This record gives sequence, C-alpha cells and structure tokens, in this order.
Amino acid sequence: MTHTEEFAAIYKDTEAHITELFENYASDKHRFHNLKHTYNVVERVNEIAGHYELDDREMLILSIAAWFHDAGYLFVEPAMHEVKSVELMQVFLRERGVGDDIINEVAGCILATRAPRNPINQLQEILCDADTYHFGTKEFKESNKLAYQEFQLMSDQPLDEADLREQTLHMLQDHEFYTSYCKDLLTAKKEGNMKKLKKKGEEKQAEKELKASSPKKVKAARATDENGETDAPLIDEKQGTTKGMQTMLRLTSANHIQLSEMADSKANILISVNAIIISLILSILLRKLQTDPYLTIPAIIFLATSVATIITAILATRPKLSSGTFAEEDVQNKKTNLLFFGNFHKMPMENYENAMRTMMNDPDYLYSSIIQDIYNLGAVLGKKYRLIRIAYNLFMFGIIISVVAFCVAAIFNTAAAPDAALPNGSGSPF
Repeated sequence: MTHTEEFAAIYKDTEAHITELFENYASDKHRFHNLKHTYNVVERVNEIAGHYELDDREMLILSIAAWFHDAGYLFVEPAMHEVKSVELMQVFLRERGVGDDIINEVAGCILATRAPRNPINQLQEILCDADTYHFGTKEFKESNKLAYQEFQLMSDQPLDEADLREQTLHMLQDHEFYTSYCKDLLTAKKEGNMKKLKKKGEEKQAEKELKASSPKKVKAARATDENGETDAPLIDEKQGTTKGMQTMLRLTSANHIQLSEMADSKANILISVNAIIISLILSILLRKLQTDPYLTIPAIIFLATSVATIITAILATRPKLSSGTFAEEDVQNKKTNLLFFGNFHKMPMENYENAMRTMMNDPDYLYSSIIQDIYNLGAVLGKKYRLIRIAYNLFMFGIIISVVAFCVAAIFNTAAAPDAALPNGSGSPF
C-alpha cells in the first residue's frame, strides 16, 4: 500500500469515527459545536490548504486535526475540550498504527485552537483560521446566535444577551487571521460584522433606556392634609423622559455624521477615478489624435464627462462658511445655534463662553439648538447626496456615450479606408 492509499484509508476511518461519535453522544445543547460545524471546518481546511498546495502528509495532519478539534465537547466542559479532543485522537490513531510524529503534529494543531491562540507553524495557523472562518462571512450572525444558545444551555452561570454580545465583540476585536489567504479574504467582512454587532448593542441599549424612561401608567402618590384633602402629586407622572430624548438625539446626530462621511467617501472615489482618466487622456489619447483624427469627438466626450463629474463631486463636498459671528440679542432671543461652528468661529472666546452658559441654563434653548443642528445636518446631507447622484449619473451615462462614440468612429473609419492596392507580378524589370 502506498503512502497516498494509506493516508486515504486513515482519513476515511477518521471521518466515519467522528461522525459516529457526534451521532451517538451529541445532545440538543450542542447548537453550534456539532457535526455541521466540524464539517465546515474540514471544508475550510481543504480550501485554505489548497491555496498553499500542501503535500499529502500535511493534508492528513490538518484533516485529522479538523475532524477531532471539537470532539471533546461531547464529553467534558467547554474549557477543557481541546485536551479531551487530543486524548481521543491519540487513542484512535495509535490503534491504527500511526506514527508518533504525525500524532504529535495533530495534537499541536488541535491545542493551537485553544484561547489565547498562538500558532507556531503554518499548519496550526491554517486550522486556527478554518475554525474561526465564519467570523469573516455573512453566516456569522446565524453562527453567533447558535453559539449564544449553546452557551446559555451549557453554562452554570448564563449571561444575558447584552453581556454575551459584549464578550463576542471583545473576542472579535482581539481575534486575528494568521494566514495571508484569510487576511485578504475575510478581514474586511469581519470588521463589518463587528460594526453590525456594535450597532445592534447600541440600538438595544437605546431601546432599553427609552423603555426605562417612559412615563409609568400608574397613579402618582398623593399627600393628604389633616382635613382629608388631596394635595399635589408627590411623584411627577412625566418625569424620566430626558434620558430617552438624549439617547435619541445622540443616535440621530451620529447617524447623520456617518452618512456625511459616506457621502464624502463616494465623492472622493469619483474625483480620484476621473483625475486618473483625465491624466491618461491628456498624456496618451491626445497624442494619437494627430495620426487618428477620427477619435477627436469621442475623446472630447470622454474628457468632458470626467471634468463634469469632478466638478459636481467637488461641489458636493465643498465646505460653506457663514459669517461666524452672532449678536448678544440673538442669544437672548434664542435665534442663533451655538452648536454649529459656522455661527461662532470669529467670536472671542469670552463671548462664546457666556453665550454657551446662557444656553445651558435654558433647557428649551439647548434642545432647540440640538434639533436645529440635526436639521441643518440633514439639509446639508440632502444637498450632498443630490449632487453625488448627479455626478454618478454623469459618469455612468458619459462613459456609455463615450464608448459608443469610440465604436462608431472606429467602424466609420474602417469603412472609409480604401482597399490596399495588390501588387501585380513580381515587379521585375525583365
């Protein structure tokens, strides 16, 4: 039997053995660390290892480690499952006469998945990345939900959803992919999953605060004087709404700022791309017009498209400043928004500080300024996105028209070209 045939037989036995273990010992508590997760890790190992073109021996070590890495969950508490997985693997492979060199390398791979992870070679790095591959995929949301359910079922001290979400977020922040293949493929999506998880936590917290601060539908306690008459309520039925309003205003402002950053990023992409196009047109295409004048009109259309797109994108992001001053009467009459820098950037520090203290001592003025600031942000966003939409439309339709113009010019030029004269005979004078 060749090495390849021997390795194939060991792999087949390993797959059958692990499948049997999970079918016989897995319970309903194993919502995440089950046979499906094991299959997924094996598939990811094959994907990553295939990229690096490992030999048969290395593939066998990785495959066995992938099959066994979570088998310990079936028999011991989660914190010790890697050690138990190694024990199960050692017994299984020694019964089949596998050498200690392979067994030790498989054990090293399995133990490398134990937190905190510190893989020391390529095989261990591949298994670690295969085990956490889902961190950087769209399946993370579902797998995280299953892991949460499993933790609640198996833990002696279950955590609430907020605490577990916080732990998961810390885990993602501390996590890193080790292979260059997974870094390039999965890091961006993992960061996206982190943002979604963080945003969900903020939304849940805001919802909790709003619910806690809502007026209670109960009768307020009242004091009774000695004549038996009811006095004013001891508890204000409308108290407690301030915190909820603050949360709402804070989230709204944050969302507006994030949308503004996205708009600036989109405009920057258009400016960069079209600047490159213009430089190419000026340096290459215009020189060809001397020999190929039929390209003149398409080149002008192409150049005009890029220039118009850049101008529109710049207009979308060009800042606008107001006078930067305000009068004391404006503060007293609550007519100026002190939260916007455009209204005070030319004012002395002392005047601005006094005006701010006046506003902070007047809750109505303060909340009115915040609302006005949010409205102004929204108005600016509306203008930005309208201009960016125009810029993208200019770029899209301009590119289409330019390509059509180039094709038409090339076709007409080919049709107008005279047929080349064919030589008659050898051209000999004799």
